[in-house]
Amino acid sequence: MTIDHDLRLLLGGVLVLLLVASMVGEILRRRVTSDGGRATVANLVARINAWWVMVVVFAAALVLGPTGTVVLYAILSFLALREFITLTPTGRGDHATLFWSFFVVLPLQYVLVGYRWYGLFAILIPVYAFLFVPTRSALAGDTTSFLERVAKIQWGLMIAVYCLSHAPALLMLPVAGDAAGGAKLLLFLVLVVQLSDVFQYVWGKLLGRHKIAPGVSPNKTVEGFVGGVATATAIGAGLWWATPFTPLQAAGFALAICLFGFAGGLVASAIKRDRGVKDFGSLLAGHGGILDRVDSLCFAAPLFFHLVRFTFGDGPDLSR
Repeated sequence: MTIDHDLRLLLGGVLVLLLVASMVGEILRRRVTSDGGRATVANLVARINAWWVMVVVFAAALVLGPTGTVVLYAILSFLALREFITLTPTGRGDHATLFWSFFVVLPLQYVLVGYRWYGLFAILIPVYAFLFVPTRSALAGDTTSFLERVAKIQWGLMIAVYCLSHAPALLMLPVAGDAAGGAKLLLFLVLVVQLSDVFQYVWGKLLGRHKIAPGVSPNKTVEGFVGGVATATAIGAGLWWATPFTPLQAAGFALAICLFGFAGGLVASAIKRDRGVKDFGSLLAGHGGILDRVDSLCFAAPLFFHLVRFTFGDGPDLSR
């Protein structure tokens, strides 16, 4: 994959932002003395550290090219699906179905993305896998909580594999004059979604008064939501030069993925609240699991992919 001038600027800007954020976090850690303040700073530092890990891994995948990026997201999907299934356990009769889900459906989805086979990639899970999963579980003969068990596997495949696979699928979109081959679109998506999460947290801590869904996620406030989405939308508009969009189009795309990203985080919080846990996993020290970090991306990626495809990316590479 070609790392062109714009892509280098984007990655460099992210690194500078992370360095500044790390320094601010360290200053706050030394100066804040109250218990509540220390907890807030610790949470912020954990988010920054998780960002460092994600950026380093993401940059490495870009250097390795489209194949490396697809493999990276396939691994993330595997880990996210494992967290989801662990949190929402199924029955003994579903073991064979889970084997097919992890070791056949998941890799096949990403192979189709890698080969840019849009026609089958777009329907493999929501059509064929959704029909196969209940059939394979029914063959096991266990009908106890059958509908609930099957729905867990289907939903896990949908959110952790199908939705997340739309992020690297951006690399299959032919964008005129883009030597980076869609990498800047992917970086735009990840930056806007993650910054929206960060700024919703920051604005919520600064101004948050009115809860959006206190029974689901007590920390999400109207002020945090509005401030975070507005800030991330403005940043997205400011990044128009690295995309095929005009500033107004970039703002519109950014707003859309911020809204869907918020929905993803809210749904993930509802699932965790239902299961009585704080995080999906503990892979990222101090800040949960993989699914905790990509829940917003899971909802935003399919929307962004199809909006861009229908607007800018429909071409011969997607004819299959």
